[in-house]
Amino acid sequence: MLKKILVVSLLLTTAVMVSTAAHAENANHLSQLLSTKECSKCNLVNAGLVLGELSGADLSQANLVGANLSQARLIGANLKGANLTGASLNGADLTGADLTGAVLNSTDLRDAFLGGANLTGVSLQNSYIQGAVGLAGTAGSADDFAKWGYAEWQKNNYKGSIEHFSQAIRLNPQMGNAYYGRAMARYRLQDDAGATVDATKAEQIFKQKGDIASATNAQNFVKSIEIARQPTKPSQGGGGSFVDVITGVASTLLKFF
Repeated sequence: MLKKILVVSLLLTTAVMVSTAAHAENANHLSQLLSTKECSKCNLVNAGLVLGELSGADLSQANLVGANLSQARLIGANLKGANLTGASLNGADLTGADLTGAVLNSTDLRDAFLGGANLTGVSLQNSYIQGAVGLAGTAGSADDFAKWGYAEWQKNNYKGSIEHFSQAIRLNPQMGNAYYGRAMARYRLQDDAGATVDATKAEQIFKQKGDIASATNAQNFVKSIEIARQPTKPSQGGGGSFVDVITGVASTLLKFF
């Protein structure tokens, strides 16, 4: 009986060791990456590479599932076909990196720098991209960028919101809600002129599509901007204010997303 217990215990211990090994980085591969920056097809599962200097590194088709690359420098890195499922690239610099065909499922790209990065064949549908800078037009559809723009607007990141809405408009120049969202973000940054231009364009598009309710709201937004810019008269008891305008039209933006 004791012999059987020892055998079972040994088998369980071995299974745990094998399982652990299968879910951790290969030490030799990690050493290879850090010393040569050449690690194509390497096993770097759950690797700790926070603040890593990996500019120009070859990580094509590498297994980086669960790896921690927060604030790493990956400028110009080759990440073609790499599996970055569940990896953290929070605040990482991926400027000019090649992510063609990479798997970015549940990947943390918050506050990452992506200017010039190649995202061809990449889906960011299930990634976390709040605060990401420089997303290329190939990173998503017009609808995706519009949704991301609204998400940034909700977080009071109006510059990021404008960037996403602008990308949505480049992909679909007839996207009224993107113009309307950008108008709201510009108004928050006290760009009354830009907000007016965008809201007017949104109104025109809504009218063309027969969405009279949205067109009326966009028109009212423009009027509210003008009212808010007028000097407050004592007899009016306060008049239109910056906050009043936003409060009155934010619900319109909400319905689009």
